[in-house]
Amino acid sequence: MKRNVLWFVIVAAAALMQTTWLEAVRIRGVLPDLTLLLVLYFAIGEGEERAMFTGLVGGVFQDVLTKAPLGLYVLCNVAVGYTVGRLSTRLLTEHPVVKVGIAFASSMVHGLLLTFVSYVLSPELAAGRHIVARVVPQAFYTALVTPIVFLTMDRLLRRAPAQPHADGKQHAGQS
Repeated sequence: MKRNVLWFVIVAAAALMQTTWLEAVRIRGVLPDLTLLLVLYFAIGEGEERAMFTGLVGGVFQDVLTKAPLGLYVLCNVAVGYTVGRLSTRLLTEHPVVKVGIAFASSMVHGLLLTFVSYVLSPELAAGRHIVARVVPQAFYTALVTPIVFLTMDRLLRRAPAQPHADGKQHAGQS
């Protein structure tokens, strides 16, 4: 129970930071996507179910706190969480470079999906310009802060680093 309450508080705090306090680290109008990083963290560490719940909770906060249509961030976060959660069971995801690569690719897919849905809802949106000016830089920025967020989450949740077992597979220890 305590772990679920801590999870909810962390996701809500990240979504609030994403939409309010993160203005101090904005570079050329682009912010790292903390909520997406939490979705990825839980997708890699705990699978698609926790990732989808993280995407749902974080997406609701983002939808309510921004001017986005209700459900836009929920849809994109849940879709990315499910996909990465399913793929992470088939990939070796413990290496930090792999996590950064997953964050970059997932952020690109997330941004493209957001742009596509926004374009469908509002065809006057300059989708190509938006992708070049926002989606790609945000993917790089999100990937850049991935190690910091993942390390912070490991410490907050008191998760031990992955240890190789006799079967040759990596398993994350939990205390």
